[in-house]
Amino acid sequence: MSLKRSIGQKNQWDSTKNRGRGNSETARILNAYLDGVYHKLLQCHKELIEEDKVLSSDAIKSRYLGKDDDSKTLKELSAYHNGNMIHVLKARTMKNYYTTERYLQKFLRKKKRLKDIYLEQLNFRFITDFEHYLRTYKNTKKQLMLSNNGVMKHLERFKKMINLAIKLEWMYKNPFSQFQLKYDKYDRAYLNERELSLLESTEFKSERLQKIKACFVFSCYRGLTS
Repeated sequence: MSLKRSIGQKNQWDSTKNRGRGNSETARILNAYLDGVYHKLLQCHKELIEEDKVLSSDAIKSRYLGKDDDSKTLKELSAYHNGNMIHVLKARTMKNYYTTERYLQKFLRKKKRLKDIYLEQLNFRFITDFEHYLRTYKNTKKQLMLSNNGVMKHLERFKKMINLAIKLEWMYKNPFSQFQLKYDKYDRAYLNERELSLLESTEFKSERLQKIKACFVFSCYRGLTS
């Protein structure tokens, strides 16, 4: 960040202390100005902590320059999205969004050393770094947790949240504009008559599984007769 000030001659600047050298009037005026800027930056730092806002050099700079009033963060986007979609999406779908949000928070803390981030700071690099984090994420037993399609599902949900932010005019650049979701395709095998008969005769102790079986068998026969 440039302060748009100059000392005049090079030998009048003390590079070891980042201050004007000597007691000349020019040096005193410049040093007083630098001290004032320094105290304002400290005040911005203090305000961000008290407001529980994103704490970073960019955040302090934005606060000092007065450009952070309308800036939204990833946490604010998640809260807005989940607060509205909870009345629209099914509980199981919302559960998946909550899981994606947890992965995002873990990624921010571990890889970015941040509790939150401004939406305007999200870019293509952020997306690819998050993808790599998901692909290499391991549980406590050091086992990889996600397949390729699992990673793509989390990125797809994140992309939908970003699209919402753009519609709300909280963002103007889409970090997903150059990113492609690539799912692995699988050929699903069909059940033969013997396998279908075995499924029909199987009784599950769980009422939920019994309902799932009934719906599945019904759809199989409906497909055969259509």
